[in-house]
Amino acid sequence: VRRHQEIHVVMGNEACDLDSTVSALALAYFLAKTSPPPKAAFIPVLNIPRADFALRTETTFALREQGIPATSLIFRDEIDLGGLHRSGLLSLTLVDHHVLPGADAALEEAVVEVLDHRPLERDRAPGCRVTAEPVGSCATLVTERITQGPPGVLDRPTAALLHGTILLDCVNLSPAAGKVTPRDVACVSLLEERFPELPARDTVFEALQAAKFDVSGLTTEQMLRKDLKVLSSDELVLAISAIYVDLETFLRRPGLLQDLDAFCQARGYTGLVAMTISFNERNEPSRQLAVYSQHEPLRSTVCRALEEATTPSLHLQPLLSPWPCLGTYAQGNALASRKKVLPILRAAL
Repeated sequence: VRRHQEIHVVMGNEACDLDSTVSALALAYFLAKTSPPPKAAFIPVLNIPRADFALRTETTFALREQGIPATSLIFRDEIDLGGLHRSGLLSLTLVDHHVLPGADAALEEAVVEVLDHRPLERDRAPGCRVTAEPVGSCATLVTERITQGPPGVLDRPTAALLHGTILLDCVNLSPAAGKVTPRDVACVSLLEERFPELPARDTVFEALQAAKFDVSGLTTEQMLRKDLKVLSSDELVLAISAIYVDLETFLRRPGLLQDLDAFCQARGYTGLVAMTISFNERNEPSRQLAVYSQHEPLRSTVCRALEEATTPSLHLQPLLSPWPCLGTYAQGNALASRKKVLPILRAAL
């Protein structure tokens, strides 16, 4: 602000998963390399506090593999985006999301570009460049952008990060998981063509998957925070956590009910939906759901919305729950990821 230098921030979503992180790092790097002068400072920002970085086990693993130390990253609590914006110095590119949360609404007018792989929920100002394509990974859109740019910009560490991210997001390009598109496959092949020394797909995917699902050292509170989305209406706030163990294992955690209650109390959540995912040896996903709330009307509303959903239908089978404040289900439609369940929950709220 003192030097009056323009800052162009590239930022992923608040879940700050591997896709958000790598998309932000790779696109900021590309823009810094290719933008004509006078140049802004291009800064990738990881949209979580630094203290939460340890929860992103697959991301810490992937960056460590490429020799990128955490000390070289900038986290959301280390940069004053509001102050930069008020000084007229902020440009913002959003990757892996396109709507800022309510707390960041003031930054909307700084958004100059969006790259996302979700359907658009809102229109952007005419000057904003928008790429919203239904591919399996936002990293695919970033790869397309970089590989269509000047030759020689893409280096091996960036290629390795993009390659691993697309493989993890698209479950090793397995059609059975319902995420992969021809464009994801094309990008993985292109990266392998340019960098033939990249490790085999199975090796990359299995290492990242193992890192992502390694929650052995996490408390219940950390597991709930690891991959968390939040929806709110006027008077209710609902947390939706992806949980990387099966439901039975999760429910057996000591003191779970107290932990769920403390987690919601501390953060002002009226309820919590835990969406568990685990994989068999053929990489086929298995999903289960738990709906927790001490607020009976909310719990009933959410359970009913999930049971009766048709776009998509989740094919829920109720399971025996250990506590009245918790609804538990096996989810027959294993292809209905959290991305597909969020609109159902948003409508219920």
